[in-house]
Amino acid sequence: MEKKLRVGVLGATGMVGQRFISLLENHPWYEVVTVAASPRSAGKTYEEAVGGRWKMTTPMPEAVKKLVVMNVNEVEKVAASVDFVFSAVDMTKEEIKAIEEAYAKTETPVVSNNSAHRWTPDVPMVVPEINPEHFKVIEFQKKRLGTKRGFVAVKPNCSIQSYAPVLTAWKEFEPYEVVATTYQAISGAGKTFKDWPEMEGNIIPYIGGEEEKSEQEPLRIWGEIKDGVIVKASEPKITCQCIRVPVLNGHTAAVFVKFRKKPTKEELIDRLVKFSGLPQELKLPSAPEQFIQYLEEDNRPQVSLDVDYENGMGISVGRIREDSIYDYKFVGLSHNTVRGAAGGAVLCAELLTAQGYIQAK
Repeated sequence: MEKKLRVGVLGATGMVGQRFISLLENHPWYEVVTVAASPRSAGKTYEEAVGGRWKMTTPMPEAVKKLVVMNVNEVEKVAASVDFVFSAVDMTKEEIKAIEEAYAKTETPVVSNNSAHRWTPDVPMVVPEINPEHFKVIEFQKKRLGTKRGFVAVKPNCSIQSYAPVLTAWKEFEPYEVVATTYQAISGAGKTFKDWPEMEGNIIPYIGGEEEKSEQEPLRIWGEIKDGVIVKASEPKITCQCIRVPVLNGHTAAVFVKFRKKPTKEELIDRLVKFSGLPQELKLPSAPEQFIQYLEEDNRPQVSLDVDYENGMGISVGRIREDSIYDYKFVGLSHNTVRGAAGGAVLCAELLTAQGYIQAK
């Protein structure tokens, strides 16, 4: 790319906003030129606005420290400074829907980490290796919004990343019933142990709204476009429990699967390691070279050893074995704020750019 695209980050001071900022440092295609947040942060430099709340393990990039934070509600003003935006705003669902569409209507594409638009019928919710064809629904969305280049695209919930790609790789064997329990890191709640000391040595067996997302969002990803909207798939049926565990980064899933065409263990592993998609084909900057790795050791995947596989953009799977009630069971692991949040959104933006949906204004 001759000239980098100008990027804005909405909700730049929060944890996912910070992850966007850190992932976009030295990005070959994009340059963060605008950071926007709530009115209370507006007018301060990014460094002042974040203060002691920088939650990444890497230092704050020098290039953003002196950027003056803009008021996220001043939509026209923010939009005028950028080619597109990433959204990680912390508002109510209705407020998020409204503000993301307001940005889209300024002819500014919005790639969102938020859940507000995940079930808007003409908004694509995409894992780039799984359902890139859903971006085609953008043309219908533009007609609704009355835009030429503005639209909203979203990525799905962090909790499904450790098993939905796995089930996709096994599609030919027709998985039809799935039981999943996810063990979710505290960064998924935007926290560190410093913010949430009561999570040390603790487990909380409830994460609001998470179980429904974990059961339903994979079906939307596996759905198809009909009459200008995305219609979710009817199978596999998924039931899920979501548990918060004392881990900083990394969502682990323990999953049981029934298949209509029962495969061998060797076939399952073969399909996982060979599974790739458009991001790998196009060699997108953030794409993992090997999307899914299979680990043979009985005690893997482990958060401490495997969460950063492929810079946090890959999925680690282990312990595939036959089950006495279901056909097979396995354990999956993904990085919840990289692949599951900001990194997944950056990869979506790269694919949208490669396909011409995102261009310089």
